[in-house]
Amino acid sequence: MRRRLLPLLIAQTLSLPAFAQAPATPHDEEHEFEAIIVEADPLRGALNDVAQPISVLRGEALEQRKAATLGETLSMTPGVQSASFGPGVGRPVIRGLDGARVQVLADSLPAQDVSTVSVDHGTTIEPFLAEQIEVLRGPATLLHGAGAVGGVVNVVDGRIAEAAAAEPFSGRAQFGYDNVSDGLFGMAKVELGGDGFVLRADAFHRDADDYEIPGKAELEEDHDDDHGAEHEGEEGILENSSLRTRGGAIGASLIGDGGFLGLAISSFRSNYGLPGHAHEHEHEDEGALKDGEEEEEEEIVRLDLEQTRIELKGGLDNPWSGAEQLRVRLARTDYEHVELEGDEVGTLFENQEWTSRIDVIHEEIAGWRGAYGFSFGQRDFSAAGEEAFVPPSDATQWGVFLVERKRFDAWRVELGARYDHQEIDPAVGRSRDHDGFSLSAAGILELSEGVEASIGFDRAARAPTAEELYSDGPHAATQSFEIGDDSLDTEIANQIEIGIRTRGEFFSGGAHAYYNRFDDFIFLADSGLEEDELPVRQWTQADARFTGFELEGTLHFGETAIGHIDLHGFADHVRGRLTGDGGDLPRIPQDRIGVELRWHAGPWRASLGGTHHFEQDDTAEFETETDSYTLWNTQLSYALALDGADLEFYLKGENLGDEEARPHTSLLKDRVPLPGRNVGAGVRVYF
Repeated sequence: MRRRLLPLLIAQTLSLPAFAQAPATPHDEEHEFEAIIVEADPLRGALNDVAQPISVLRGEALEQRKAATLGETLSMTPGVQSASFGPGVGRPVIRGLDGARVQVLADSLPAQDVSTVSVDHGTTIEPFLAEQIEVLRGPATLLHGAGAVGGVVNVVDGRIAEAAAAEPFSGRAQFGYDNVSDGLFGMAKVELGGDGFVLRADAFHRDADDYEIPGKAELEEDHDDDHGAEHEGEEGILENSSLRTRGGAIGASLIGDGGFLGLAISSFRSNYGLPGHAHEHEHEDEGALKDGEEEEEEEIVRLDLEQTRIELKGGLDNPWSGAEQLRVRLARTDYEHVELEGDEVGTLFENQEWTSRIDVIHEEIAGWRGAYGFSFGQRDFSAAGEEAFVPPSDATQWGVFLVERKRFDAWRVELGARYDHQEIDPAVGRSRDHDGFSLSAAGILELSEGVEASIGFDRAARAPTAEELYSDGPHAATQSFEIGDDSLDTEIANQIEIGIRTRGEFFSGGAHAYYNRFDDFIFLADSGLEEDELPVRQWTQADARFTGFELEGTLHFGETAIGHIDLHGFADHVRGRLTGDGGDLPRIPQDRIGVELRWHAGPWRASLGGTHHFEQDDTAEFETETDSYTLWNTQLSYALALDGADLEFYLKGENLGDEEARPHTSLLKDRVPLPGRNVGAGVRVYF
């Protein structure tokens, strides 16, 4: 039987605590919500069984949100914003935390790039290949270790099949165009299935020129201006913002009655500009300068990266007495990128890394269903060149964990514990090892039919990274001279979170609030000194606290004379401060409120929404304030069923008001605004 068009079958964004946002009926909402399996959960539980706040983006909502970077794709998710550093870089920021505190996973294993080393390094994940994206808010160390005290983003790409193919041959493809950058994009995924064998392959290519902006790019401080800034630079185009990304993968799986075994090989290549990130070089011009004088010339900086990844995954049902399921994952990655200054290589970064993980789901014991596991990884990192501010180092990390769940009448309870050990051996400096012990306890109480309350307590540990321990040199991305501290201790996050969620015929939604107290929070502090004409910043520790809330809800107007209508809204807030008189922390996301009207009738679907980003004036020392802005977006699509394939044609409009937008999470916000008005079109094909 030929499949129906996928976007018409799958519910829109499904999330905790907000539940399904746009189901056809309450019955369908319940069915879809319970059917979603959270791949990042070692118990592989349904979404409503997991106590930790999790958002799952898939189906039509995922197709509408997909963008060139992972951070931009998730930027409409409550509690998540993007640490933009130009069009090629956009790492997720969860509840004001980013970098090494937020783990980015590819099918439940680390992406194994160097995006946590510097804010100008992109992730090696292509969002358009994702089948499902999971966001675990708050401490997720128990599940994934290595310091995920801010959260986890798991991108499920399905390159290794775990079950037999539904059809002998199937796949999907997409082609699109964006006028803001004259950008072209194409991707395709195919699956071949036979008796006990599944072969999957994918490929993608993106090519975009410098994008258009409203007004001029750079803001320069102006004390006579009430807004504190004036425009500088050329108007209309953001120079050095072009992007070219390409890659693909092939994966094969053997499928049996009691398990599976699969292998995948993937490649990722990207060449992108770093706008507002030029380097100055001195040279003599005999025709224009006097003897002994030197002229400084700025050269644009581009980053050219490539990664090859080999991944092995296997699973067995009932492998031994007392075990329901065994899952083994292993990935080996070779990564390198060069930072090009004009035509010359400025810095070379290399990273060879492998990691493994074993999860075992045990049989129920006295009503408790749980999983235990072990992870191990090794990393060989090096940097050479003008911006090699971190010495080469070898790192080893391993951890063990246990997670248990049980139902007590109206309560669903989850308990967990994890121990991690990390060793880093640098080429320069003393070796350091750190241990971390994490605990969690959470419960969900059913107050009435469709209404639940939740509470959670977490103690999560994060060992310092190599750049925090051993940095010693100029770092152009942060425009500072960074100095590490090899005496840094393990960072501890202590969080309490409460929430409520509801599902009903006319309304589904939820709210939750959190308080996260950090002991020995690691951050980059200004020293007031200068080195090489750059401010000296020292990695240091102090206690800090993060407080915030997230709200999300949908009004289901249901079927009307003009079609099915839903109204969705969300809001979020986070504040990060050092305790005592330490002041605000830098690059804390702006408060937001958003609304979106959704409509569908037959083959037609449309949406219109806007998100207002409030002014951010709770700034750290030496940090500038950020003005408010509102981004309006719209989408329109039409589905067409053909013999042997289904098509969906779409139009989209982004930043319809052509508003100047500068996210506070970006280090380049005063020099690099977001793109202006964009009109895009494309087609999705399912066969």
